[in-house]
Amino acid sequence: MTVADAVRSPRRAPWGDARFLLGILLIAASVAGVWFVVSAARQTAPVYAAVHTIVPGQAITADDVRAVEVGLGQLGEAYLTPDALADGLVATRTIAEGELLPAAAVGEAARSRTTNVVVQSSVEVPAAVGAGTVVEIWAAPLLDGGDYDAPRILVPDATVVSVTRDDSMIGGGAAALELVIPRSDVAATLAAMADASALSVVPAAGSGS
Repeated sequence: MTVADAVRSPRRAPWGDARFLLGILLIAASVAGVWFVVSAARQTAPVYAAVHTIVPGQAITADDVRAVEVGLGQLGEAYLTPDALADGLVATRTIAEGELLPAAAVGEAARSRTTNVVVQSSVEVPAAVGAGTVVEIWAAPLLDGGDYDAPRILVPDATVVSVTRDDSMIGGGAAALELVIPRSDVAATLAAMADASALSVVPAAGSGS
């Protein structure tokens, strides 16, 4: 053995190498990141879902919704949570049965732009028309001679709350419908009722009925 071999510095352990330590840190950070993502995906939060169809303008109460645990991640704030349900809230659009309640589909009753009216349809209402169906209201003004003028669209976008059919009538076509209509159409609708116009409720195009 030479003198050089005797004085040669001992080989450093691998864990003393900075690159080795950096590699360990990177692996640990990667594992922690994966764990965090998986853990976040498994976390759930309670949000409300509709127990039945909720129509625009309808007040939302505890009887209309149920809390469900879902994993929405960052989207959780977009839906109505149990602690956000308060008195005076109404639906601003139709919310289907079983649908999670979007926060954007709920508003204060005082700011609602819709109201409810009951209309007697002069034509048969299809059996498929029910709560949540979008319909049109047509009006045929009564003329002096007892005839009716050509019908015209009175309300192009109304939503059905409920339908009461009178099957005892000949033809089975009589039906009274509670409808949600824009407040801007209320005056014209009431005027048509007052002057005995024939009102007809028909499914809107694309309503699926």
